[in-house]
Amino acid sequence: MLAKTTMGLVSGLALMLAAWPALAEGPLDEITIAYYTEWPIPVMAYKDNPKLEEELGVKVNWVSFETGTAMSAAMASGDVQIALSQGVPPFVVAVSSGQDLQLIDIAVNYSDTDNCVVRSDLEIDKTNAGELAGKKVAVPLGTAAHHGFLRQMEHFGVPLESLQIVDMDPPTGAAALAQGAIDFACGYGGGLARMKEYGNVLLTGAEKEAIGILVFDATTAPADFIAEHEDIVTKFLAIKNEAARTYNSGEASEEMLQAMADASGMDLAGAKASLELMTFPEAEEQLSEDWLGGRVVPFMKEVAEVFAETGAIDHVLDSYEHALNTGPLKAASQM
Repeated sequence: MLAKTTMGLVSGLALMLAAWPALAEGPLDEITIAYYTEWPIPVMAYKDNPKLEEELGVKVNWVSFETGTAMSAAMASGDVQIALSQGVPPFVVAVSSGQDLQLIDIAVNYSDTDNCVVRSDLEIDKTNAGELAGKKVAVPLGTAAHHGFLRQMEHFGVPLESLQIVDMDPPTGAAALAQGAIDFACGYGGGLARMKEYGNVLLTGAEKEAIGILVFDATTAPADFIAEHEDIVTKFLAIKNEAARTYNSGEASEEMLQAMADASGMDLAGAKASLELMTFPEAEEQLSEDWLGGRVVPFMKEVAEVFAETGAIDHVLDSYEHALNTGPLKAASQM
């Protein structure tokens, strides 16, 4: 069952949080940034560029992950200092479980690059989505795709208890869909692109937004790391904002686009196709009421409430304001 599977995941995370030591204080020689492959956001152009380490004043290691839940665990252990483009749902799951993380930046808005895909031969779409009852679905639990799945099933009136839900990361879910081992799958990025080769989405990005399903990733980090090394965090966000501004202006060179593709493990054509479905709010927009200045904190609580209603987490915090820290981004916007 979904509740038992996810509760086990969350309980395990809570135990690890209690056992792992806090990050060491003092100057750093290096940091590790978590990222997704096949996710070509503008700052990835700096992944192999010496400018990044020169600006930050530390060696930068990059480690790829398939899910935001794994990013949370890596930050809890001290193995990762900054998670680039972590989904808000796994961030909320971690914070609700007691992990002291903070959201510091909006990485990307991507309603059309996170979705659920139904196998073509079933001939199920939004007009007859109720027929999904009794089917087998692959979902990366605790992620943005999980939250979107829950909201879509609620929208279509498909009882969760009628579904056989299997926890799979998007690449594995895409493979299972291709093999006919499952009926539908939910995911993002390259995994979602491969899912679409074997089926159809239930709702478009615009249709999801119309019913209140927001899909965006955040830059996140442990609160103690931010407090102890705010200069590094601020400089990183300044570079990230500069990259977004360059891309948004339409002045990104082919060299920059190729660097983004290479860093994300994609060919240039694939990266450009993904980028067409993404938007990258810059610092000024992020700090407005539309984002960090208003709707993000209530959205975090809404995500927690959706997970709690389905048994995925057992506790919703009274407020998630402590999980938002706009200080570094405000400073970065002045650099």
